[in-house]
Amino acid sequence: MTNPYLGEFLGVAVLIILGNGVVANSLLKFSKAEGAGWFNIITGWMVGVGMGVYVAIACGAPQADINPAVTFAKLLNGVYTTPEAIMIMVSQVAGGFVGGCLTYVFFRGHWEATEDQGTKLAVFCTGPAIRNYGQNLLCEIMATVVLIFVIFAMFSKPVGGMAPGFGPFMVAVLVWGLGASLGGTTGYAMNPARDLGPRLAHAFCPIPGKGSSDWAYAWVPVAGPFIGGGIAFGLAKGLGIL
Repeated sequence: MTNPYLGEFLGVAVLIILGNGVVANSLLKFSKAEGAGWFNIITGWMVGVGMGVYVAIACGAPQADINPAVTFAKLLNGVYTTPEAIMIMVSQVAGGFVGGCLTYVFFRGHWEATEDQGTKLAVFCTGPAIRNYGQNLLCEIMATVVLIFVIFAMFSKPVGGMAPGFGPFMVAVLVWGLGASLGGTTGYAMNPARDLGPRLAHAFCPIPGKGSSDWAYAWVPVAGPFIGGGIAFGLAKGLGIL
């Protein structure tokens, strides 16, 4: 019953319930982890990425992209046909939406206790520390280039093969490092499904006092990672890594 689309859907759903969950745990009122801080958040996202990749592989997605920008870069490299890539991306965004809805259900009671609308939105999707669309877009592009280029380097022939199951752990560590190094400006989306799916969940779910889903900014964490994925592919191809 497993297949690549189910694998990608479930992998992203796991990514989001753990990733959005750690943000909710750290920010929402009366959570026992309230105020845990940035280190806690990036660690939760690291675990979310690693576990999401393992679930995706186990459920039929051997590539385990769990990120449309990664899928796009692999499409450019000939790994997928265009219809396959589109279906995978749709599955990823759907997984993000479901993961966002599950986050809403899990933290019921804490939404009412949390007054700030921006805090509630931050549980689901990214936003800039300083709103400057051009700079925000550049940050998302650059962070995604680092993410995908390093992933290509990690699995390249010169580096050599990794032991089974070790690759997802190393990708998770990379995401952890990116959060520590480059995450503070825009929240390091680097993944259109990670942002768009939960943002749709924020708009859809009856979250008390939730306010706007900030659709004016939503294009940045979608366009930036896709552009970054294309650049990362070009660099990797040009340097002979692929």
